[in-house]
Amino acid sequence: MTTLLWGVLPYVTFALLVAGLIWRHRHDGFGLAARSSPVRGSKLLNIASPAFHYGILFVLVGHLVGLFVPESWTDALGVDAHTYHLFSLYGGTAAGVVTVAGILLLVHRRRTDAPVLRATTANDKVMYAVLLAAIVMGVAAKLSHASGDGYRYRDSLAPWSRSLFTLRPDTELIAGVPVLYQVHTVLGMALVALVPYTRLAHMFSAPVRYLFRPYVVYRSREPRQWGQRPQRRSPERLGG
Repeated sequence: MTTLLWGVLPYVTFALLVAGLIWRHRHDGFGLAARSSPVRGSKLLNIASPAFHYGILFVLVGHLVGLFVPESWTDALGVDAHTYHLFSLYGGTAAGVVTVAGILLLVHRRRTDAPVLRATTANDKVMYAVLLAAIVMGVAAKLSHASGDGYRYRDSLAPWSRSLFTLRPDTELIAGVPVLYQVHTVLGMALVALVPYTRLAHMFSAPVRYLFRPYVVYRSREPRQWGQRPQRRSPERLGG
């Protein structure tokens, strides 16, 4: 079981991720990755969507730093183990709580708005369930080891994560990992495998090029002389 969970499952997860992204790109170019639901309940959406997206972004960055930035690097920056633990505890917990709040508001919107509910698919429900479980389990694991320097996952889960890239996973490092952290890790792998097959795939189609596009110049079709101000159309001419 140890070999299956920590030596085989990560590569199965990666294979499902890559295969799913290729399929999704060839199938629709990620165009349907975040199927738009009717723009209703905008006030609730204006709160839920930023809470979820900003929260999950901080959660993702925190995991990348914690798992793939060696402790020697943060030590060189003058961040000792206790300081790092406090940043991780308070920052990670806050990001997790904000993300969970955003998810719950989004789920509430889907459950209470009939057109949005009709646009909700089975894989949306699975995605929300796995995502919510993974984040809640992560917050619970962090809070269960809040005292002192906390659980030093940078001595176990972090080197195990990096060993996966050498194709020689060090599964023995997981032997002493608390159960909550193990469950959180398994749920995290399940979530990664689900990404291409759910609306979470839109993270790979974010409009990054929009930030670097040239300006769009709009010109009036009505000819006018130099220095002449364009006439404002009356409501009657606009059909109003």
